[in-house]
Amino acid sequence: MVSILKKGASKQDLVALKARINKKPALDLRKFCGILKLQEDPLEIQKTLRDEWQ
Repeated sequence: MVSILKKGASKQDLVALKARINKKPALDLRKFCGILKLQEDPLEIQKTLRDEWQ
């Protein structure tokens, strides 16, 4: 995340920005762990996809 501050921003501006950033809940990526079930080797899939581009 990129936050742009104006030159000479006050401490109140920084505190307000930090509070706004902390309100957003963190994305829990653990819920996606183990979801994808593959029938072939991932490297073979990658090679096949790369060969299609040539």
